Amino acid sequence: MRIVTIPFCRTDPVLDRAEDAGQTAGVSAPTAPKAPSFAEILRAAEAIAVHLPPTPAWSYPALDAVAGREVVVKHENTQPTGAFKVRGGIALAATMPADQLANGLVTASTGNHAQSIAYAARLADTTATIVVPTSAPTAKVDAVRLLGATVVTFGPTMTEAVAHARQLAAERGMSYVDPGNTPAIIAGHATVYVELFRQRPDLEAVYVPIGSGSGAAGACLVRDELAPHCLVVGVQSSAAPAAYRSWASRRAEAAPCQTRHSGLATGHSFDLPQSVLAAGLASFVLVGDDAIDRAVGLLAHKAHTLSEGAGAAALAGLLHDDARPARCAVVCTGGNASDDDLAALQPRPLPAD
Repeated sequence: MRIVTIPFCRTDPVLDRAEDAGQTAGVSAPTAPKAPSFAEILRAAEAIAVHLPPTPAWSYPALDAVAGREVVVKHENTQPTGAFKVRGGIALAATMPADQLANGLVTASTGNHAQSIAYAARLADTTATIVVPTSAPTAKVDAVRLLGATVVTFGPTMTEAVAHARQLAAERGMSYVDPGNTPAIIAGHATVYVELFRQRPDLEAVYVPIGSGSGAAGACLVRDELAPHCLVVGVQSSAAPAAYRSWASRRAEAAPCQTRHSGLATGHSFDLPQSVLAAGLASFVLVGDDAIDRAVGLLAHKAHTLSEGAGAAALAGLLHDDARPARCAVVCTGGNASDDDLAALQPRPLPAD
């Protein structure tokens, strides 16, 4: 199947601005990327709609009772790769010139971003090479291979994996895909919120988990056009607070990355998402990994939803926020649960008030 091509203002993917989510800092290129416009987000939505139906947004009485509010769950865990990031890969491939696409895509990742690029490459009938560190979860690496990508294991951490992916791109003429600082990927991720705000225009707040920040940036960009009354609240693990610290200080910061939830495991911020989040977020909530584990269990038992830790972080943030309004949404960004996530499905008591 050929992917639909749409026009998009983009930069050379081999000269990206930042390292991958996890361990390395963004590096500014001579021409810094700009956030996608709303028109570009809508064109990304058109390209994605050829391949993916809208995901549901449902509320559940049992979950509402726990939160004391109406909580709408946007189910990105139902995507074919199990996560919202597949939207970014499809949007990126749809914007690339045919000759660059034909040369293949390369990135470094341990999980959902890798599957996104592998899935989009298969749709576009091109090749994808994913560099993973030795610490990458076996189940996610196997899923990438099953999508037809070539997996290269290199180095103990994402620092070495990213450097090797960039080297491969330069040596082989492939396009290196940056997960956080690529405008087309942010446009793809933003389409989650085009759907959500059309499904529920009455929402007063939406809680969004933050790793690289591409999804939250997309939420802010769409909110400004479709639901300016709605608050966007970022949520990150307190065990990996780089994006939070950067948002709070308004400058790029690194932080220890000790969370056990891989989708939130970013050690440095990304410049392009942060440029949107600085003014776009109403607030930013840090939650502990144990609270995220409890949210994984709540989604399973109260909302019939299998979530990975990153996908449950938004709910953990909502429950932590005493100022949550009457009608809220949480985005379950992924359902690729790890063994630790599955262990969290045992019911646990809620924390004392």
